[in-house]
Amino acid sequence: MCSSRGLPHVAHSLLSLHLSVTNARESAARDSAAIALGVPSRALMQRAGAAAAAEITRLFGAGLRHGVVVYAGPGNNGGDGWVVARCLAACGVRVHVTAVAESSTEDARAERALAQPMLDAASPANARVVVDALLGTGVGGAPRGAIADAIRDIGRARAAGAKVVALDLPTGVDADTGHADGAVRADVTLTFGTMKRGLLIARGNAGHILLLDIGLPRGDAATPSLVTPAWVRQVIPPIAADAHKGVRRKLVIVGGQLGMAGAAIFAARAAMRAGIGMVRVVVARECVPIVQAAAPHAIARAWPSERQEDLDDAIMRWADGVLIGPGLGDSPQSRALVERVLRAWRGPVVVDADGLNVFKGEAATLGTLLVGRPALLTPHALELARLYGANPQEVLVRRFDIAGELARVAHAAVLLKGVPTIVADAAGGRLVSAAGTPALAAAGSGDLLAGIAATLLTQ
Repeated sequence: MCSSRGLPHVAHSLLSLHLSVTNARESAARDSAAIALGVPSRALMQRAGAAAAAEITRLFGAGLRHGVVVYAGPGNNGGDGWVVARCLAACGVRVHVTAVAESSTEDARAERALAQPMLDAASPANARVVVDALLGTGVGGAPRGAIADAIRDIGRARAAGAKVVALDLPTGVDADTGHADGAVRADVTLTFGTMKRGLLIARGNAGHILLLDIGLPRGDAATPSLVTPAWVRQVIPPIAADAHKGVRRKLVIVGGQLGMAGAAIFAARAAMRAGIGMVRVVVARECVPIVQAAAPHAIARAWPSERQEDLDDAIMRWADGVLIGPGLGDSPQSRALVERVLRAWRGPVVVDADGLNVFKGEAATLGTLLVGRPALLTPHALELARLYGANPQEVLVRRFDIAGELARVAHAAVLLKGVPTIVADAAGGRLVSAAGTPALAAAGSGDLLAGIAATLLTQ
């Protein structure tokens, strides 16, 4: 039990590329499936607690000499805390458990009885590590009573310099929605078996997230999967040593009305950095010299006239892929241009920004233009709400599901930007990226993403 073996960070793979992201119901179903396969529920508790204790030892090492305080709730999350306490005590760490209530499950009572003889009766005066084992995934709503009092005690310890480790998820964080009213603010969250949706939303409360494998069975394909470096390495093709710009394909970016050329320029720069062979930027005529000056690697053309020959010359005869929307503007003229391009061009397409905004409440109409070809939509929450006719708050609360609903209506993959980012396809597949940073919450970052995504889709 004194092992300090490393366990994977949220962005790393375990033994599989499929790391599930679950809500509370799906998480409980995984536990039930393991039990049905013959793993006793108490064995799962012991696995979780032992793995957490090993990780605490690895993370905090010499800091444990000051002792550890564990706050244990009445349920199985509290039972995990009792196992952590026993394992740390077996390694010679002074551990005190503050129990906010009597243990309410048979497994938790058994682990409490096993741990108590090994623990300190009094709380270490200078404990630098505090473990939150108050409530787990099955509890919702703002904490009350003794639980709320314990959360305040944990907060005071953190303010005084202690590191807070939450088991499975910080108490008070909703496993489904990430709602965190009155929740524990942890420095580290050790979550068991699957990544919880709420953790990836309430990252300010979760701190550094570590996913610990406790031997739960793999879920079905409908469960969202976490994007990991191993997955990215598997699916992103390398650029061949003998590649030339023709092999690396040609991308047309349609956007850039007067005063908004920067969005198309950002997308073009990102496409080149992502590995596209050539970029053509089709913008308002007044913006052509601006593009030439700011993105000299790109070919600049004016928006095509009403003549089909002009459209063919600007896009159809040249492109391997099309990105439409960055800086395009939300106007009847923009709508007409988007429809005209999408009807004529049947190859890979990414629709971003104003390419989406011109279809307010008309996701199905956009879908009729996209059906039958590789297509990706890249909205943020407000853009998705406009397109789908939803309330923006509904999009934030239902982000894991609503992206897939839009994908089915629009006959396209949907990349819903935000914390976390959800990628869904029309067949029901979902990916979750938790690698974002608040530094990306700035004008222009979505245009860069669109350029990268269009490059990958084109190639």
